[in-house]
Amino acid sequence: MPESMKGFSGIDAEDLRRIEMTGLQTGSLEGRSGSFLQVDEHIHHASTDAKGIEMLALSEALEKYAWLEDYYWKAVPRDKDEITQYVAAREPKGYVLIARKGSQTTFPLQTCLFLASDDIQYVHNIIIAEEGAELHLIAGCASSAKTKNGKHYGVTEIYVGKDAKVTSTMIHTWGESIEVYPRSVTIIEERGIFLSNYVCMVPAKKVQMYPTAELRGEGSLARFSSIMLATPGSYLDTGSRAILSAKGATAELITRAITTGGTIISRGHILGSVKDTKGHIECRALILKDGIIHAIPEIEGRVIDCELSHEAAVGKIARDEIEYLMARGLSEDEATATIIRGFLDVKIGGLPESLQIQIDAAIDAAEKGF
Repeated sequence: MPESMKGFSGIDAEDLRRIEMTGLQTGSLEGRSGSFLQVDEHIHHASTDAKGIEMLALSEALEKYAWLEDYYWKAVPRDKDEITQYVAAREPKGYVLIARKGSQTTFPLQTCLFLASDDIQYVHNIIIAEEGAELHLIAGCASSAKTKNGKHYGVTEIYVGKDAKVTSTMIHTWGESIEVYPRSVTIIEERGIFLSNYVCMVPAKKVQMYPTAELRGEGSLARFSSIMLATPGSYLDTGSRAILSAKGATAELITRAITTGGTIISRGHILGSVKDTKGHIECRALILKDGIIHAIPEIEGRVIDCELSHEAAVGKIARDEIEYLMARGLSEDEATATIIRGFLDVKIGGLPESLQIQIDAAIDAAEKGF
């Protein structure tokens, strides 16, 4: 693998721009601890200079470490559905990210899975944070402007060890004819922390994803935060699920959704099967133009001492709010944009500043479409 970003040679300027929209830096790696780029099924680049962190192609990692079989297809079953069966039947593609015991990344690592052809791109990614490790990841997914009918099948298995922390920010920059089918499960051990942030602010034909966190260790925590926009023709069937299986486990599922004519199905499920567990689901959505939003929160308690709650609200921008801002000198468009920006301004506790900046940049880039 190349030691510099020369791995971007052969990619045209427009595709590089779309890659950069996902948070992947194609020039200097300043502010990043490592990077991975896969275009269709070809791995262009995989490297990291962070101490105690390894970033490898999946095929290479399986050859190098026999113990990786203990993680490979263990969180996500091979036969879960037709998507996982498709991926399992093919040559391993994707990456393995390993944060060794006690290691920390000063800057985020960056990955990008780029669909350049009218075909099916498939990946299988494994992320392992060993005891006490701390890992920040910007995971970008995008398609070429020239890609018209492609599909992306993605399997991700994440393992958060004892006292470890993984922060994953996924930014989708797909095309309006692309179908996307991620399958993801995270296993969290004692006092482990998993923060998952999802941003989809550009058109996509279909996204179907329902990431699950299994909180198996005492005092473990999972937080899913999603921000999404459905334009006309988009169908976003998304959500998240948390299984609270240990004392003191806590989960929070937060969604902000906007439709300008597309369909959003926002699912959320928290299962409390052990005493002294807490969970909360919150979905707030705006309909700016005629579209469809389904908010489907589900809380399932199986013991007397679990504390679960949910709230959901779907509506429009209140006219009096617009008029209030207009009375203070803003135009109607400026007032509307200000309200939308405030609605999407979800500050996530414990998120590194560099990742919050990346989320804000993705939202800013999409605002012109409102």
